Amino acid sequence: MKFSNGYWRMRDGVTPMYPMEVRDVQVTGDALTVYAPTKRILTRGDTLNLPLLTVRASSPAPGVISIRTTHFAGRRPRTPSFQLADGGADVRIADGEQFASLTSGELTVRFHKGDQWRLDFLAEGRVLTSSGYKNLAALDVEGEGSYVREQLLLGVGDTVYGLGERFGPFVKNGQVVDIWQEDGGTSSEQAYKNVPFYLTNAGYGVFVNHPGGVSFEVASESVSRVGFSVPGQELEYLVIYGPTPKDVLRRYTSLTGKPALPPAWSFGLWLSTSFTTDYDEETVNKFVSGMADRDLPLSVFHFDCFWMREFHWTDFEWDPKVFPDPVGMLKRLKDRGLRICVWLNPYIAQRSVLFEEGAANGYLLKTTDGDVWQWDLWQAGMALVDFTNPEARAWYASKLRGLLEMGVDAFKTDFGERIPVRDVVWHDGSDPERMHNYYTHLYNQVVFDVLREVRGEGEAVLFARSATAGGQQFPVHWGGDCESTFEAMAESLRGGLSLSASGFGFWSHDMGGFEGKPHPAVFKRWIPFGLLSSHSRLHGSQSYRVPWEFDEEAVDVLRTFTKLKARIMPYLFGQAVQAHEQGVPVMRPMIVEFPDDLAVTHVERQYMLGDALLVAPVFSEGGETTFYTPAGSWTHLQTGETFTGPAWHRRTVGFGEVPVLVRPGTVLALGAVDDRPDYDYARGVTLALYELPDGADVTVSIPAVDGTEAARFTAVRTGDAITVTRVSGEPLPWRVRLGHAGTPVELSAETTGHVVTL
Repeated sequence: MKFSNGYWRMRDGVTPMYPMEVRDVQVTGDALTVYAPTKRILTRGDTLNLPLLTVRASSPAPGVISIRTTHFAGRRPRTPSFQLADGGADVRIADGEQFASLTSGELTVRFHKGDQWRLDFLAEGRVLTSSGYKNLAALDVEGEGSYVREQLLLGVGDTVYGLGERFGPFVKNGQVVDIWQEDGGTSSEQAYKNVPFYLTNAGYGVFVNHPGGVSFEVASESVSRVGFSVPGQELEYLVIYGPTPKDVLRRYTSLTGKPALPPAWSFGLWLSTSFTTDYDEETVNKFVSGMADRDLPLSVFHFDCFWMREFHWTDFEWDPKVFPDPVGMLKRLKDRGLRICVWLNPYIAQRSVLFEEGAANGYLLKTTDGDVWQWDLWQAGMALVDFTNPEARAWYASKLRGLLEMGVDAFKTDFGERIPVRDVVWHDGSDPERMHNYYTHLYNQVVFDVLREVRGEGEAVLFARSATAGGQQFPVHWGGDCESTFEAMAESLRGGLSLSASGFGFWSHDMGGFEGKPHPAVFKRWIPFGLLSSHSRLHGSQSYRVPWEFDEEAVDVLRTFTKLKARIMPYLFGQAVQAHEQGVPVMRPMIVEFPDDLAVTHVERQYMLGDALLVAPVFSEGGETTFYTPAGSWTHLQTGETFTGPAWHRRTVGFGEVPVLVRPGTVLALGAVDDRPDYDYARGVTLALYELPDGADVTVSIPAVDGTEAARFTAVRTGDAITVTRVSGEPLPWRVRLGHAGTPVELSAETTGHVVTL
């Protein structure tokens, strides 16, 4: 939100109150509080008739500092609030003649006591960012109310990422970003997943601790600063030190929650009925049999909206006209080795059998008049489940248990963005403005918790559309409704990279796009992007997404990359475990993995899949593509071609190929199975050695499907010899090969070590 009119003036009707000086300092426990009047105090008379801002610095964790600015402190607490971990931090507080400061870990906030207001954030002897004269402010806006704003400095070359799943340019500099959930598709400034957290390339991130609307002016209103504002009388933000982007994400997700580890089977291919297409059990069986007949490995079958009767969403009852025997059908599908996902939303249509039940028991959101809140968008007369009511949560969860007992394994939690803010009353008294973004968190949490309760730890997985800060705890999230074009494919990738930079570990998208039927070339180019994402789903709106609907080459492309993904599962699931334990996402923007390489600052058409694989989707029918490799000799996983960096490369590739490059110095674990994602990764594993430099000492952990470690290997190069050793794990057959083309050396279960000569 812009408050100014250019550099010198404010907008008409805006009255700012700026802190002018540090007048008083109070140290209480582990906090430092600064009292700042809004004009300089020269005489006692100057203390009258003016605002006093209270700025409190504290630390919830090492390397993280909270700044809370308050104008009027008498407002009652508003809910909901983000649930942040508070492990506490040993802080050092100093109150000297020139500065008052608080230090947590390597990060310090320093308040200047001179003639002009200024606070700096420092680490390792340098200023990361700062707030100076007229940056921090409480503001009254005529006709709109009160706000608090901060503006933090962006140094020359500093760039901003994140703020949720945003589909515009990956670098947010120059953009206005409103943190406000909307069902706006992928081709506008609106977003399904709004996260008031941004990551920088300057060694820090910033989290605004407000679950409602937050307005960011990213080098826009003030071109050398990131401004952010919230309505009301108080603003809290946390500066999170790195120094690397990975370190920032680790610390941020320690505060807001690490993602759960999705089950290994969820990494396989998901196939959907699509949305408004005609389908019944016969259609489903044709799809499943068609995949099997064409040797296309399939892990999950998803039933979209019309598994329920029209106008009845949501009632959790199968449409008897098209699915007369749902229990038997699900058993038959599961006998074929498939997992089952069904579509949900948190809306209860007026015709649903649950509407009257929910209204009678107070489970639905009410208006200020005490009526059930309703409208006709999406479903006729629909109401909204009030997840602030514990009894409503239990009621909704009980309906899901029935589906789980029937054989359902996962839920697609759609919607959750269209949450009203006017003339409504939540059961627990939550503030409607704050609940608008936060609602999706409660919704996904209820569904995820019942899955975890019934299926067990490590078996819960969602396919969720909307989220806010902390939502990464309930994976997986997908990119929402996109067009079926190359442009939409690129905007989807930008959205995924922005969400990854916001602390989300697992992300997917609709291969081929959602709206319309993609051109066969779009569909075939989208497939490798989809299979080389953390999760992979074929889904559309008005047309099916089985590959033979396009051409036979699409069948071959899907087979190639589905089997490739299965082969890299020992590596990929290991990266998933890392995301779960550390909060570092599986799909990573290049800037996260290579923060010191200035060439990747604006790169948004490629990404790292974990720490060792570079993926550059192709966005053209003819296969012309350009991609960048950082320093070293990178090896194409499919062809063995090497690309030396740092450099940009131009290539033309066929539909069955995509630049997927192995990082130099990698020992890549490849599985012995290519027809499913969940198997014994250590049995028959191949360790492929890529460009290990002399003196390299690489450790490779092979996960089990439950996330524990199944085996551990080391590879040490000395001169022209590489010694590969099984350090731990059950004795199982394993193999070693050099790079792409080397013939694998078969090793027995009893072999613990092997020397490879270059």
